[in-house]
Amino acid sequence: MRTDKDSWDITTSVGSTALFVATARALEAQKPDPLALDPFAEVFCRAVGGPWAAVLEGEAPEHPLKSEEFGQHFVTFQAARTRFFDAYFRRVAQAGVRQIVLLAAGLDSRAYRLDWAPGTTIYELDQPQVLDFKRETVAAYGATAKAERREIAIDLREDWPQALRDSGFQPDQPSAWIAEGLLIYLPASAQEQLFSGIDALASSGSHLAVEEGRPMDGDLFRAKVEETKATEDERAQWWQLIYNEQVAPAAQWFGERGWTADDVTLLDYLTSVGRSVDSADAEAANMLSSITLVSAVKD
Repeated sequence: MRTDKDSWDITTSVGSTALFVATARALEAQKPDPLALDPFAEVFCRAVGGPWAAVLEGEAPEHPLKSEEFGQHFVTFQAARTRFFDAYFRRVAQAGVRQIVLLAAGLDSRAYRLDWAPGTTIYELDQPQVLDFKRETVAAYGATAKAERREIAIDLREDWPQALRDSGFQPDQPSAWIAEGLLIYLPASAQEQLFSGIDALASSGSHLAVEEGRPMDGDLFRAKVEETKATEDERAQWWQLIYNEQVAPAAQWFGERGWTADDVTLLDYLTSVGRSVDSADAEAANMLSSITLVSAVKD
C-alpha cells in the first residue's frame, strides 16, 4: 500500500509501472503497423532483464501483457497514448516553445528520440533512482539527448516548483508540460498542488497535456483493493498503488484559470487513429472507458 513518504526505484512500487508501460510500448513496436515507435522501450526492458525481457522474446505467454483481453488492449492504449503526446510535443516545438517539463518522467525517452529545435531544454522530474537507471541505461546504449536535458531528482509531493526554478527554468518564458500516467498515483490534494504549481509557473503561451482517469465507484474500488492484497501478480498489484481520486477534470480546472482546453476520450481517440476496441474484460473495459486525454494553451 501507498504511504505519504514512500519512494521507489525502477523495479518497485510505482517505479515498476514504468517498466510495465515500457514493455507495452516495446510489444507495440513488434507489430507490422505500430501506432507509435519507441525504440528505447526495448532497451529499458532488456537492461532490467527477467520477465521484462522474456515477454519480448515470446518466452512468457502467461504475462498479463500477452493476455487476449487485458494485455492486447493495454498495449494498444499505451501506443495511442504515446502517439497523442508525441504529436503534442511536435506542435509545441513548432509553436516556438523551448522549455519542456516532464513531470514524473519515468522511462519517457522523448529527449532522445524526438527532434527538438535548437535551444530547447527538457526538465525531467522524478525519483532519483528512476532517473539514475534511465541515464545509465541510455548511456550504455550509446545514445545522447537531442536537446539539453536537466534532471531534477525530487518527489512531486515536495517543493518541485522551487527545484525547477533552481535548475534554470524561466517562468516568464513559454513552457510545455506533460503529466502522462501520473495523476492516478496522486491523491486529489496532490493533484491540486500539481495543477497549481503548473499554473503558477506557466506564462502566457504555455502548453499542457494531461492523461486523466475518471474515478470508479468507491465501494467497487475498495473491494478490488481488498481482493488483490494477497497476490503477487503484476496486474493485480497495480490496484495497491493508485488513488481513486480526482481534484477536478483537467479541462475544467485549467479552463477556469485562463487556459483554453480540449479533451478527447481514449475511446474516441482510438477510433480517430483506426484502433477502435471493444473488450469483454471488465478491467480493460473500465480502463478504456475512463481515460481522457487533455491538451491546453494558456491565454
